[in-house]
Amino acid sequence: MRILVIGRGGREHVIVWSLNRSQRVSQLYCAPGNAGIAQLAECVPIAESEFDKLAEFALQEKIDLVFVGPDDPLADGIVDHLESKGLKVYGPRKNAAEIEGSKVFTKHLLRKYNIPTAAYEAFDDYEQALAYLRAQKLPIVVKADGLAAGKGVIIANTLEEAEQALQDIMVSKVFGESGSRVVIEEFLSGQEMSILSFVDGEVVRPMIPSQDHKRAYDGDKGLNTGGMGTYSPVPHIADSIVQEAIETIIKPTAKAMVAEGRPFRGVLFAGLMITDEGPKTIEFNARFGDPEAQVVLPLLQTELLDIVEASLDGRLADVDIQWSDGAAVCVILASGGYPGSYAKGLAIEGLEQVDALVFHAGTAEQDGKLVTNGGRVLGVVGQGQTIAEAREKAYAQADRIHFEGKHYRTDIANKALV
Repeated sequence: MRILVIGRGGREHVIVWSLNRSQRVSQLYCAPGNAGIAQLAECVPIAESEFDKLAEFALQEKIDLVFVGPDDPLADGIVDHLESKGLKVYGPRKNAAEIEGSKVFTKHLLRKYNIPTAAYEAFDDYEQALAYLRAQKLPIVVKADGLAAGKGVIIANTLEEAEQALQDIMVSKVFGESGSRVVIEEFLSGQEMSILSFVDGEVVRPMIPSQDHKRAYDGDKGLNTGGMGTYSPVPHIADSIVQEAIETIIKPTAKAMVAEGRPFRGVLFAGLMITDEGPKTIEFNARFGDPEAQVVLPLLQTELLDIVEASLDGRLADVDIQWSDGAAVCVILASGGYPGSYAKGLAIEGLEQVDALVFHAGTAEQDGKLVTNGGRVLGVVGQGQTIAEAREKAYAQADRIHFEGKHYRTDIANKALV
């Protein structure tokens, strides 16, 4: 098969790596890709937003399958566009991808179908939002409605922080039009957990749970990021809780989307909080998480291509999906200054000494050398029989990689070791 993966980050690198494990793949392309992906696939200099060029390339190269990685093109309708050209595409159509593209849509959907989530209200008027905000208990969560590269959610501990967040989003438009509407939501406390699922309509095939670390620094301090590290499985959360989340949140959401005329096909990512009242929904994403995919897919024993094809053929319920009994821990190596401003073009050294999976998130090749090209640069994945073993390996190998300003959290997966 000839396959085109769309995207340029760590998520797309692990997708390419997973697809490459199939003997049935004859040619892999990635648009636009990165320096790490280029070792496994032919990178094509077409941006994720250039739908016509992507369609033209796929038709010209007789692509059998297009796999869409990132959120923005999904929300903008890339699947609908490519399907209209006769291409086979894995990912949700635009009306289904709205489950990530609009937090207001998702919160209203959850409320309508009585699916557990935090209490909230949504606003498109700044003054009304401000008045509501001032009447709420603290801490409080303020969310931009649209996509914001994982940074559009502010947890405010003081009224001053909450008011500033609201002004930044709705008035200063730091997230652009994504901030035209906001969700103001009660703060949920407990353990976070991510469950990704292969979904086709009402058919839900959950993956192994994982846990992300969103804040920039140890101890969950600093600004939210796209994710500083993950681990899977999540041994300190009981299987009964995981199953409860699947039965009360994920499966009902898939059914609700079908009922709304928006059947979801692709990877549905449920961001959950395990509260004293049980699992509740924080958010949904319409694609593999990044860096959740970097720990979940290495534990997948069934070929990813087999699952994707079964889903596209309406056979997802019948495919035998097997998972490793082991564990994986991903440590993100970030540029100095991230998630704020940071330098690019800094030389990366030591990769040849690493004995672990390394997925490139923000890298490029410059004058024959590997250099930094993003905020999150690399994801180092340690694997082992236990979380402790995988964690030790991830950190030992991460220390072999060097670039100016490199920083990373030193407490990834600590919660699983208590």
